[in-house]
Amino acid sequence: MEKPIKKYRKKVSNTLPLLLIAAPGLLYLLINNYIPMFGVFIAFKDVDFAKGLFGSDWVGLKNFEFLFRTSDAWIMTRNTILYNVAFIILGTIVSIFIAILMAELLNKFYSKFFQSGLVLPNLVSMVIVSFLVFAYLNADSGFINHSILEPLGIPAINWYSESKYWPFILVIIQLWKTAGYGSIVYFGFIAGIDKSIYEAAKIDGAGKLRQIFMITLPLLTPTIIILCLMSVGRIFNSDFGLFYQVPLNAGALYSTTQTIDTYVYRALMQVNDIGMSAAAGLYQSLVGLILVIVANGIVRRVNSDNALF
Repeated sequence: MEKPIKKYRKKVSNTLPLLLIAAPGLLYLLINNYIPMFGVFIAFKDVDFAKGLFGSDWVGLKNFEFLFRTSDAWIMTRNTILYNVAFIILGTIVSIFIAILMAELLNKFYSKFFQSGLVLPNLVSMVIVSFLVFAYLNADSGFINHSILEPLGIPAINWYSESKYWPFILVIIQLWKTAGYGSIVYFGFIAGIDKSIYEAAKIDGAGKLRQIFMITLPLLTPTIIILCLMSVGRIFNSDFGLFYQVPLNAGALYSTTQTIDTYVYRALMQVNDIGMSAAAGLYQSLVGLILVIVANGIVRRVNSDNALF
């Protein structure tokens, strides 16, 4: 009897320091992600603050109707999905490209310097980014109109009233802001690859490009798939600051900048109904969950070793 007790105590003493280290993160996860799940019922209620959340009337799926009754339902859904698909595909490609370039820097000082510079845009608020973009695109004194287009004899463009340019502008801004930060995971994985593999390939006559395509990318594939699957879960969510702050909420750009999040925000500013907001959040989460399960099922059928679960 004493042996199992001693074994249990030893196991506890070994794992307790690790649990204490993980405790702040687990506590944050519990408070920020799991406890709010109990508020899902708000999506099915007509919230009346006089009656309270639990005393408010049940309205079934009525709160979900405002997402689909509008004529803009197709536009905002299309924009949300297409932008996120572009962000996932292009973001992954650019992040991997940056990570490979960083891995080729043998000088540690330059490597750390460029890493810091690439991560810095991710720390800049979207409000600041919106002012920077305005400085470039302002029709009256913007850098692009006055320093690039005018010297070339090209007429000035009123960027904030021409919606056709904004899919490209928003994608470029998103890549500039997130690609450097996203490359950290890939860079860390590449740094952990056994260098003897590259040395053996070099002896066999493989150049840098061949090493990248035959060694680095195949070994990165599981990491790429996992990160892409996690991104698919948020394909119905959008960066509110990117789509609201950067275009300066210009009505002329709604056809290419309006997403589910910005539509919900504008609608709630008028009706002030938190039940509708909860319904929109639940809808986005459920669709994201379904997409992750479907995408993971496809990956599992192709190669079960690379599946998330």
